[in-house]
Amino acid sequence: MAKKRIAMELGMGSSLRRGDYTAAAKRAVENALWRNSLTVADAFDLPRDAMIVDVEVAVQKPQAVDVAAVAAVFPYGSVSVKAVQGGLDIPKPQAKNSDGEPQFTVMAQAAIIVSFDLPASGPATGDAL
Repeated sequence: MAKKRIAMELGMGSSLRRGDYTAAAKRAVENALWRNSLTVADAFDLPRDAMIVDVEVAVQKPQAVDVAAVAAVFPYGSVSVKAVQGGLDIPKPQAKNSDGEPQFTVMAQAAIIVSFDLPASGPATGDAL
């Protein structure tokens, strides 16, 4: 058996007021999931829990993302989430938080790769046409 990539979904999410990296990451994942309906498990006659879901979420402060909370967005499958450097922090020069620091809007991007453990396919056998 070999891990075979079947689909890729992309999304963008933001935290407009709170500067919450986890909320922005979850919204990016939801954006990718909610505009698609994958039926690949059914197409391969596999249980949905057989999906291998690898997620990369890009934000300016990856260490601030609760990856378990992002993984909890998925209804099924074996999910792994990795937060990486990327996204945008857009400053709000007129707004300050309780510590007097400038507030910002967080923008996150998500890439979701869906795979299955499928039989390895080798070269076609039989006579050439």
